[in-house]
Parts: sequence; structure tokens; C-alpha cells
Amino acid sequence: MEISALSPEAAFAQTGLSLPPAPQPLGVYKPYLIDGKYLYISGHGPVQDDKSLIIGRIGADMDIEQGKLAARQVGLTILSTIKTHLGSLDRVKRVIKVLGMVNCTADFGRHPYVINGCSELFAAVWGQDNGIGVRSAVGMGSLPDNIPVEVEALFELV
Repeated sequence: MEISALSPEAAFAQTGLSLPPAPQPLGVYKPYLIDGKYLYISGHGPVQDDKSLIIGRIGADMDIEQGKLAARQVGLTILSTIKTHLGSLDRVKRVIKVLGMVNCTADFGRHPYVINGCSELFAAVWGQDNGIGVRSAVGMGSLPDNIPVEVEALFELV
């Protein structure tokens, strides 16, 4: 069976990756909001299976490959929020937009490469056509709790 013929749930299962616990809001906001056929996901950080966060600044405390893995972990955290609150990844039809923020040194310039960690995961789950949307990848002087990556996203529901 081709990967594109798999449901998002089945495609995710084939990655062999695990979902961390869905994070609870640490401020005055909702982790997700459904408006008609659109699912808005608030900015998420890299939550690990033990609920701890990956911490560090790319270019100082961690290298680009560690940053890319942190971005993938943010993607997994977003998937966990979707599955926890909507019941199934199959409820999502496609990725519309991803905004990736990279906590990095001023001389770091490969933000898109880091955010590919999240984008490649979404492409694996929803396929090349539906898993890749429009995207921005930008550098930040800091992020909450010194996390290396924060991602917010917009999805279209089935």
C-alpha cells in the first residue's frame, strides 16, 4: 500500500514515533479553536514524553540538527493536541499554514531547515499534497522558557 493511500492515523503509525502528552495552556488562551472547517492551533513547544520541554538556543546551546529534531517534537506535540481534542488525526484534511519560530543566535540564518523537522512530519502524516501548506520560518531573540522552537498552525478539517 502506498503511503499516500494511508489514512493520517495509519501513516503516523508507520513513522514509529510516539505522541507526548497534549500540553495544557500556561496562559490565557485556548490550545486550539475550530471555526467552521478550520482548526487553529496555538503556538506549541517541544513537549517530550515525560512532559518536560526541550530547552536551548540554536547556535548557542544546540546545533542545527538538534533544532530540527526539536521542531519535529513540536510537530508531535501539535499532533497530540489534535488527537486528544478531536479524537483522530483523520479529522484533518490538510495543512493550510505553518508559522515556525526559531530561538537562535543573531548570526543563525537557516530557520527554514530547522522548521523542516515539523513540516516533514506533517508531510509524512497527510501526504505531499495535503501535508504541505504555506509556511513562514523566522528567527526570534527568545522564546518562552528558552524553548528552541515554537510552531502555530492552521488546518482544514474533513
